[in-house]
Amino acid sequence: MKIGFIGLGNVGGKLSGSLIRNGHDVHVHDLNADFVAAKVAAGAQDGQSPAHLMQTCDAVITCLPSPAASAAVMDEMLPHVGPGKIWMEMSTTDEAEVKRIGAQVIAAGGAAVDCPVSGGCHRADTGNISIFAGCDRPTFERILPLLTTMGRRVLHTGDLGSASVLKVLTNYLATANLVSCAEALTVAKGAGMDLGVAYEAMAISSGTSFVHETESQVILNGSRDISFTMDLVAKDIGLFQDVADRAGVPLQLNPLLIDIFQDGIARFGPRELSPNIIKRLEEATGLDVTAPGFPAEMTDDEPEEQGAEVIVRR
Repeated sequence: MKIGFIGLGNVGGKLSGSLIRNGHDVHVHDLNADFVAAKVAAGAQDGQSPAHLMQTCDAVITCLPSPAASAAVMDEMLPHVGPGKIWMEMSTTDEAEVKRIGAQVIAAGGAAVDCPVSGGCHRADTGNISIFAGCDRPTFERILPLLTTMGRRVLHTGDLGSASVLKVLTNYLATANLVSCAEALTVAKGAGMDLGVAYEAMAISSGTSFVHETESQVILNGSRDISFTMDLVAKDIGLFQDVADRAGVPLQLNPLLIDIFQDGIARFGPRELSPNIIKRLEEATGLDVTAPGFPAEMTDDEPEEQGAEVIVRR
């Protein structure tokens, strides 16, 4: 299968790298020519443009920062969609938008998949990230070899759009975890606790989480570098709020998280690293919530392995 990959940023650069590293025929495109050159040097081909990729590839993957960016790219590609073509949307996007564009792809004879990833950029870099995939079953089985190259755990979530709902749901949970970890670590510091001890207490207790075991470490290091920014958090929890509103579910916690991150953006800027939401508490208290012995960024120590489908319990 000839694969087009559009969007070579923090996540897309790593996912495309897994395909290239494992011998797939990958053709890449990005507005940043340096990103394209780096992938070409690693073994990819220059895809020239979105339109050219859809014309010449079997499957085209988009991994872009916003629904608007994906829509603009798809406007270029849609005239070239036909039978046998697959569009794979790996961006974190809006359920309604992916369904809207996907319906156009399907009407032109192609297939559409929303297949966002979850688990951190460090796992995307090693092919060990998790992937959700929303599409019909025959399409899922056709693209499964690509998904299990980019990810360790692959979950078929149902129809087109279902993966995007679950992605923003899990990002909401991660955001709530991040804010609660920031508060817990700041309280530990204020109460005179050793922050190294506090980290381990949280890690071995019922209070632990994936977010604590990753983002709390870069918080304590002081780098706060998890390769994710406040504007992206705001986008994701905003999309989750849209899903809740469409479902008629009155939320209490998520609107508060939206307010917290809007305040963080107003204070520190939209491209501030998301774990630096703790700076709101550091500034309010005058405390420095850092400790020695923690890494500046997360790395994945699991060996790269071929992924597999996650089987749902029934």
